[in-house]
Amino acid sequence: MRVAVCADVGSTFTKVVVVDLDAGVLVGAASVPTTSGTDVLHGLDAAVVAAGGGRPGGDVPWYVCSSAGGGLRLAVVGHEELVTARAGRRVGLSAGADVVHVAAGRLGAAQLSALRAARPDVVLLTGGTDGGDAEVVTHNATRLARARWRVPVVVAGNAAVGGALGQLLAGAGVPVTVAGNVLPRIGVLAPDSARAAIREVFLRHVIGGKRLSRGSRFARLVRAATPDAVLTGVEVLAGVVGGDLLVVDVGGATTDVYSVLVPDERAGGPGRQVAGAWWRARTVEGDLGVRWSAPQVVRAAVRERLVDADEQVVLAAAAQARAAEVGFVPVEPAQRAVDRRLAQLAAVVAVRRHARGAAGGERWGRDLRDVRVVVASGGVVRHAGGDGVQVVAGVLADHAGGWAVPRAARPVVDVEYVLAAAGLLAVDHPQVARELVGWGLRR
Repeated sequence: MRVAVCADVGSTFTKVVVVDLDAGVLVGAASVPTTSGTDVLHGLDAAVVAAGGGRPGGDVPWYVCSSAGGGLRLAVVGHEELVTARAGRRVGLSAGADVVHVAAGRLGAAQLSALRAARPDVVLLTGGTDGGDAEVVTHNATRLARARWRVPVVVAGNAAVGGALGQLLAGAGVPVTVAGNVLPRIGVLAPDSARAAIREVFLRHVIGGKRLSRGSRFARLVRAATPDAVLTGVEVLAGVVGGDLLVVDVGGATTDVYSVLVPDERAGGPGRQVAGAWWRARTVEGDLGVRWSAPQVVRAAVRERLVDADEQVVLAAAAQARAAEVGFVPVEPAQRAVDRRLAQLAAVVAVRRHARGAAGGERWGRDLRDVRVVVASGGVVRHAGGDGVQVVAGVLADHAGGWAVPRAARPVVDVEYVLAAAGLLAVDHPQVARELVGWGLRR
């Protein structure tokens, strides 16, 4: 039996699954606390052994993604807010980044200070359609070069000047990668080249810079930021489903929502704007999580009128306790029920924002009426067993949320954590990735 190890080294837990490459199924799994206080490889190696993947140095291939150390922090600098800055933000999210800052227009002293204060790991520099305006993106690249900027920059603007700007930045000692324009023409969003470049910069500069491990082995093992791997897995699943798809990943600090829409007559609808149609979308709600951000979940649920006064009191106390002890693992049925309720509320609010289109100041909207499958993921969901489907049920029953609920969607829980594994395997073993997500759906 040929097997591969797929691992996600998160900020809190390291999850490992062992995949049978011949049958496209899981044959082992394990989860251990991430050993970020010493060396993340200690926990990773232990989890691989526990999952049955053998010991380091064997002949079993390892595929690893990571969001440890805060993941990938990205800043976007665009030509103007409504087009290239917006397009850059969307591309950053699709690359698995936490977009911590968005600037538009010419960088001045105040704007440069704000950019530094955001502490990005990578800057995505956009601006101008191909052959169009090059003045602003050139100004911004020049300003970064003169400012002795040392954070890696991905240039993904007007292709007519991209190469020259790359040389300008490199000559000033700025780590730089030149990618294709994220918006080559008005209304055409082209994320793939910049997404690949951000991934490469993440692997080359960010993972090692986090000092998560003493040697270079961990940096060699990691192939993607975790949200990037999950989005690739979501795209694989969308191909298997053959239609629109929605995934809600509830974490301890954030809730990520992914949707893949099949391009059709909706190209002229709300998802189609001057910044381009966003068929593969990811949004990150940094205030919605069941540990660090649990109190914000309750406050958001109150604002959205999802809980009454009595439930608010109970949940607020439980949320404060979870934020104070982020490693808390519920044991009693009542504790697990509170976790599920917090996860359900986080999911409902996150999907409302995703569907209604209120993210990062944007108003774009997602038409999710034709979604065929809604998948719930995240540790709290997986550990809930069969009750995890309640998280999805809450989303599908949200008829008062101000968005068009899917008309006929199947609820699924990613109990076996196959989406990240499928995303990691998609390049080298595309058929295995498809078989794996199909197997996960049937369980």
